[in-house]
Amino acid sequence: MALRERPSPNRSSRPPGAAVDMLVLHYTGMPTAAEAIDRLCDPAAKVSAHYVIEEDGTLWRLVAESERAWHAGVSFWQGTTDVNAASIGVELSNPGHEWGYRAFPERQMAALEELAHGILARHRIPGDRVVGHSDVAPERKQDPGELFDWPRLARGGIGFWPGEEAPPPRGVSEAQEMLASIGYRLPHSGALDERTRLVVTAFQRRFRPCGVHGALDAETGARIAAVARAVAALRAGRG
Repeated sequence: MALRERPSPNRSSRPPGAAVDMLVLHYTGMPTAAEAIDRLCDPAAKVSAHYVIEEDGTLWRLVAESERAWHAGVSFWQGTTDVNAASIGVELSNPGHEWGYRAFPERQMAALEELAHGILARHRIPGDRVVGHSDVAPERKQDPGELFDWPRLARGGIGFWPGEEAPPPRGVSEAQEMLASIGYRLPHSGALDERTRLVVTAFQRRFRPCGVHGALDAETGARIAAVARAVAALRAGRG
């Protein structure tokens, strides 16, 4: 896969001793890849990513993996509050929900798989720490969205996908506990408050994309339990 270089000034050093153990996937949310790359390289924008993949599979590197790209913003996953310091950020060119969201083409997904395999070979990134931007920032972000093919990546050994559904949580409080065990940040309020709805919506975009509405229906609850069980198994396997 050919690699094109467009160094972005929007980068900084990783903290001393910081390990890269996350891969965060985004969509650009702009009409064209060229506009997105220009913005990610604009000092005034103060945003960047390590890589951008165009819809035809063209791969751009904007920030070296050894450096900290500015892609996640205010975010959280499994106790990590400085996601930028711990992650590699990959942007997939896609208009996003604002400009005509559409499925991700085969050539783009194939390029992502090739890139991700290389990233996973260079860094110890567990399956439950391959995430979407909406996972780490559910109150702000929707990307890569419900049309992104997470099961495909999991079949290729990138990230994970849950097995059979498990008994659903008994009420909102238990669902909140399960979502927190997966990695999301939310209060254990016992109520389906606004924050919980946003987290449930992010979860549905990722793991139950056929219905993205923020409600804790029976199917969503069963899927939450299945994902929580799969994440627990992954962690147990790491010892």
